[in-house]
Amino acid sequence: MRDVAVLERADDLGGTWRDNSYPGCACDVPSHLYSYSFALNPNWSRAYSPQEEIWAYLRRVADDAGIEPRYGVDVTAAAWNEDDRRWDLTTSKGPLTADVLVSATGPLCEPAVPKLPGLESFAGTVFHSARWRHDHPLEGRRVAVIGTGASAAQFVPEIVARVEHLDLYQRTAPWVLPRRDHPLGERARSLYRAVPGLQRATRTGIYAMRETFYYNFRVAKRGRFAEKVARRFLASQVRDPELRAKLTPDYAVGCKRIILSDDYLRSLGRANVSVVTEGIQEIRPESVVAADGSVRAVDTIILGTGFHVTDMPIAEKIVGRDGRSLAEVWQGSPRAHLGTTVSGFPNLFLVLGPNTGLGHNSVVIMIEAQLGYLSKALAHMTRTGAHAIEPLPSAQQAWLDEVDRMMAGTVWTAGGCNSWYLDATGRNSTLWPGTTLGFRRRLSRFRPSEYEALI
Repeated sequence: MRDVAVLERADDLGGTWRDNSYPGCACDVPSHLYSYSFALNPNWSRAYSPQEEIWAYLRRVADDAGIEPRYGVDVTAAAWNEDDRRWDLTTSKGPLTADVLVSATGPLCEPAVPKLPGLESFAGTVFHSARWRHDHPLEGRRVAVIGTGASAAQFVPEIVARVEHLDLYQRTAPWVLPRRDHPLGERARSLYRAVPGLQRATRTGIYAMRETFYYNFRVAKRGRFAEKVARRFLASQVRDPELRAKLTPDYAVGCKRIILSDDYLRSLGRANVSVVTEGIQEIRPESVVAADGSVRAVDTIILGTGFHVTDMPIAEKIVGRDGRSLAEVWQGSPRAHLGTTVSGFPNLFLVLGPNTGLGHNSVVIMIEAQLGYLSKALAHMTRTGAHAIEPLPSAQQAWLDEVDRMMAGTVWTAGGCNSWYLDATGRNSTLWPGTTLGFRRRLSRFRPSEYEALI
């Protein structure tokens, strides 16, 4: 391409790993696998990378590639101009035009704040885990944590020793497996620096092992071994039978995102922690009222309530050929051909679009597959002189039918839970229901027959 502009609304790159800076923030995919295949990092300090190392790694890769985003540019609208066959962008720094639009906003960028009665009346401090208030001291505070997902499982063990008391409001207990994190010594790092092939072999081994996890989720009943491991781990971490019962899930392992943690369960057994499972009735200026009427005094509320994943705000801003936005077309259920292109939206490419998330492996693999596909599509346009391409409705529907067939019977739809993987219609439009190898193979070739081209 002659001219590529990377627009970033923040003042630095990093996305998820810039915004999530809460105590204990780290990746739940091994370091060697959660990195680009073309930019291996021999200097990871731990088996599972902490947030600050991942953020530094991303910035270093961008610097090495000479990528200079335009920071502070917020895209507020993008509309396809059928006459000029281009995208007209409205931004905080003025209008722009583009032949091709790539939406790489990511699914974990917009915090989801629950609509709790009285939350706006709370007199203390409220913040979301992705907007951590580092200026707010927690020492001696009475803290309510709402949510028990991956973020809460990381920051709760980090703050329990500092607070006076912590009330953890749990709607659904997560399955927790040991993380087995450990430092990567200087000897190993030196060896990886001296023999890059050894690190690539290590990465390949981790990838192959992770890929086999898929078969535990392909059929809901196959996760019984993982459940036995999780139950034994829970029993070893939580001695109190009443608390252990509260922390025992009632759905299949993998239906919700599995928590990998060596200290989360143990931290909940501390004397200054209460696990509340009755739900929240209302928030008062100085307390939280549970559904059973019990009142607990708090001065700080931390929301570990996740993100807008299937209802991404960017979908309201992108308007296609017929004047409808992605949100209007999707009607609560995101759909895209190969998770990458959308019928009715010429020259639009999505990175980590619908059905490209993973429950078993590194999403970086999916990103690389999509970017490779984008490169092939652009090469095809250059070769044929096409001004624009968009997937045929029939091709997109055939892909969606295939995804839904593959999804049927998996733990993600038949596991007995209601997870953030599911959209407003109940469809799992978040995860890819196959192996990453299968996805990479499908995107390894651009098929012009699946597209309409405008010459």
